[in-house]
Amino acid sequence: MGTVVMGKVESGSVREGDSLVVMPNKASVKVLAVYCDEDKVRCAGPGENLRVRLSGIEEEDILSGFVLSSVAKPIAAVTEFTAQLQILELLENAIFTAGYKAVLHIHAVVEECEIVELLQQIDPKTKKPMKKKVLFVKNGAVVVCRVQVNNLICVENFSDFPQLGRFTLRTEGKTIAVGKVTGLPSSSSA
Repeated sequence: MGTVVMGKVESGSVREGDSLVVMPNKASVKVLAVYCDEDKVRCAGPGENLRVRLSGIEEEDILSGFVLSSVAKPIAAVTEFTAQLQILELLENAIFTAGYKAVLHIHAVVEECEIVELLQQIDPKTKKPMKKKVLFVKNGAVVVCRVQVNNLICVENFSDFPQLGRFTLRTEGKTIAVGKVTGLPSSSSA
């Protein structure tokens, strides 16, 4: 029978008979069938929402945010990345600094995260990095920082792949920052 998954094609195509890998758990799968709406189709491309029947994986081994990827060039699976954040509105009396914890929302992934280091603040007028070392930032600031999560998540650099590289940070149900992934560890897809 196979396991049916739902999702959206962000790039490339998926067709019956393809051998792919599910990231981040690196499970090899084979595409048994592709359905667009209720219709079985041979192939689907970017922008299409579909259901895919796979062999080689069980339903309990797939979570929201997992990505079907090519075997040759799988998506990066990371627990840490560098990002540029625009701070929108922090909760009252909150200071955005190393150690700040929030909930990361990136494509279909919802994961707790921690800001482990503020690398540099960006001048909003010139869009260039400021010289001074940054220890904390306030509302409206743009900052480059290192973000860490507990579990492997699939992300891409925003410059390579906007759909898998943009995210929001939320605290207590309120969006406090929007961001884009600007750097991945070099060993991320190993």
